[in-house]
Amino acid sequence: MELCDIIKPENLVYKKPDLMNDNPMHYCPGCSHGVIHKLIAEVIEDMGMNEKTIGVSPVGCAVFAYNYLDIDWQEAAHGRAPAIATAIKRLNPAKMVFTYQGDGDLAAIGTAETIHAANRGENIVIVFVNNAIYGMTGGQMAPTTLEGMATSTTPYGRDVHLNGYPLKISNLLVQLEGTCYVTRQSVQNPAAVRKAKKALRKAFENSMMSKGTSVVEFVSTCASGWKMTPAEANEWMEEHMFPAYPLGDLKNID
Repeated sequence: MELCDIIKPENLVYKKPDLMNDNPMHYCPGCSHGVIHKLIAEVIEDMGMNEKTIGVSPVGCAVFAYNYLDIDWQEAAHGRAPAIATAIKRLNPAKMVFTYQGDGDLAAIGTAETIHAANRGENIVIVFVNNAIYGMTGGQMAPTTLEGMATSTTPYGRDVHLNGYPLKISNLLVQLEGTCYVTRQSVQNPAAVRKAKKALRKAFENSMMSKGTSVVEFVSTCASGWKMTPAEANEWMEEHMFPAYPLGDLKNID
């Protein structure tokens, strides 16, 4: 390729992925979901899997994911996405199958489905958005809520003697023989976005190579639920969430 081809205007345009449609997003300003949707769309397109990908979205802020990504989708009851994804992948092994779940969905009502699908080593990708709160239903304490963190149901902060400790479910999933890749990422700045896209690509490739279950956790913000501006939420996440949920690969079996 000639240099003049590389610098053509059409090669310099930063545009929305073709898989993302024109529906206005319902997410709050500063929410991480929109960026994560975009990365998933880019990875699917880069892999040429537009017609071979099936997503599973359950209850919560993720419930309307099918409105934004033009792929096949299956709705799931609250917490049951890994079980549905298991059935889809086993019946359609040539398809690329992933779930898209929040922390309340994955780490509370869906704990059993998550752990057992991963323990079986199902060849699916679990995308896990962890903002440490129930974002859609009023900002209640979630399993991942930090110690001392105020929510609508813990207005004086999470008390471990009353509410237990934050559940670091990705650390638990690392211990299972069925998981091949478990990673924590974020999307609060361009460098983080680039790392996150690379992690998603690896996870999806693993699923198509039948390596087992891959889990991509996104440590994320919920500006509305945290009662902060988007900028304040990013700062709070970096100061408080990252020490509790360190970023990087937790498990990587090549």
